[in-house]
Amino acid sequence: MLQKHLQKAKRINKTPYLFLLPYLLLFLLFIIIPIVMAIYLSFTNFNTIERPEFIGFLNYLNLLTQDEIFMQYVLPNTVLFALIVGPGGYILAFLLAWSLAQLTRLPRMILALIFYSPSMTSGVAMAVVWTIIFSGNQAGYANSLLMRWGIITEPLIFLQDTRYILLIMIVVALWSSMGVGFLAMLAGVLNVDETLYEAGAIDGIKNRLQELIYITIPSMKPQMLFGAVMAIVNTFATGIIGVQLTGSNPTPNYAGQLIVNHIEDYGFIRFEMGYAAALSVVLLLIIYVFAHISKKLFSET
Repeated sequence: MLQKHLQKAKRINKTPYLFLLPYLLLFLLFIIIPIVMAIYLSFTNFNTIERPEFIGFLNYLNLLTQDEIFMQYVLPNTVLFALIVGPGGYILAFLLAWSLAQLTRLPRMILALIFYSPSMTSGVAMAVVWTIIFSGNQAGYANSLLMRWGIITEPLIFLQDTRYILLIMIVVALWSSMGVGFLAMLAGVLNVDETLYEAGAIDGIKNRLQELIYITIPSMKPQMLFGAVMAIVNTFATGIIGVQLTGSNPTPNYAGQLIVNHIEDYGFIRFEMGYAAALSVVLLLIIYVFAHISKKLFSET
């Protein structure tokens, strides 16, 4: 009798795995296998026509010693872009989420939709909007305002000028950074237990800033971690902005060239798939390191 119950329990325990099976298959097919293939190809010379030729760490050595474009333009651009857009978008998302949480339901829903909608905009549509704003003639809104205010006397070709390309990319990225991380933070703020604020008032918390530091943020660490990871992934995976705005890959004089653009350049324009795979592995490691650091910062002590 006992054996029958144990066998029945084992059959029941298998049920959750059946529900997980479709996700696991998709995860294996679209995540694990591509990562393994990218790691393998990164050690080869592969041009999509001939069979991959194993060359060891040569692609990685060339990346560090021979690729002057990567070291002089791509890496500095990516670091600067990530340092501004990553923390900037993350902090902005949290502040907006916290501010919206102070409103009543209807205006909160409307404003949340307004802030979230740019993140759903396709790259082409986004480029059309911002290309009109930074058009290199008097019809461009930016040039029109600057000339009206007397700051400039003739139109600037913003999207072809190496001084402004990366700056405009940062502005566009911040504008479209209110994605699922922002929604997660908003949900986290709204789900903080109100009794904690009452208890905090009794314990001596006197203003909203203290509530934010000592109650709100510690109570929504999972949402903060999720928002941080999404900000990191989206920041380092961004590449279409510069290409769509300038209309070329690589961007003019590599002024807006990020690591994703460099991967696309070598992979889909030069067809040096082995080197592009090595760049992809480096990008994967960078994202993993920063995501791991974020996890450590928000982990429970």
